[in-house]
Amino acid sequence: MKDFLLKFCCFFMWVLLFACESNGQGNLSISVAEFEAKFNSNNYQILDVRTAGEFKAGYLKGALQADWLNKKEFEERTQYLNPQKPLLVYCASGVRSEQAAKWLLKKGFKEVYNLKGGTSAWQVSGKKLEASQAVTQLSISEFEKKIQSGVVLIDVGAEWCPPCKKMEPVIHQLQTELADKFTLVKVDGGNDIEVMKHIKADALPTFIIYKNGKEVWRDFGIVSKEVLQSKLVQ
Repeated sequence: MKDFLLKFCCFFMWVLLFACESNGQGNLSISVAEFEAKFNSNNYQILDVRTAGEFKAGYLKGALQADWLNKKEFEERTQYLNPQKPLLVYCASGVRSEQAAKWLLKKGFKEVYNLKGGTSAWQVSGKKLEASQAVTQLSISEFEKKIQSGVVLIDVGAEWCPPCKKMEPVIHQLQTELADKFTLVKVDGGNDIEVMKHIKADALPTFIIYKNGKEVWRDFGIVSKEVLQSKLVQ
């Protein structure tokens, strides 16, 4: 009888621990239908943890991207997500995103849902992915022409980059308040690869100021409006 009770208690504890792992605040892998319902509610942040190349081939609308296999990039980009707001994560098969979800939960995210089976399951279920439209790369010669006259602010960023999204309202404000003081040139961090190499911009976002063709300042990541403004008007 004692052996039976001991086994029963052990089994009960195992079930309890499993339930906490799967259904508590922790990582929860959910079906395509459940994931789609949350996705369509527009109450969630969406994170693609695949590589930039995989993302470009097809992604969920509105998703931000941070490569789980590139730990430095992943930590840098995800720090700009809101840990209090529910987060949907996905990859190609659900394996990387499950690992990423567990890591994010340990970092303080309150609610993380992983797409079981990843984009493969999503497509098998008849759901479509957004595809990046083919865009001609900005050439180095075109770029050089753009920076030759006056004050030029270069914004190297991408729609799917979390810190880049954070900087968007700052850049818009500067364009409004300093409309006659500088020219903004955007470099697409997912497309204009040759220009990025040319100006040695290997982080997103990167901001560079040129005056009459000469670089006078640069920084990357989140930069305050006050700093950018001071550099543009000095």
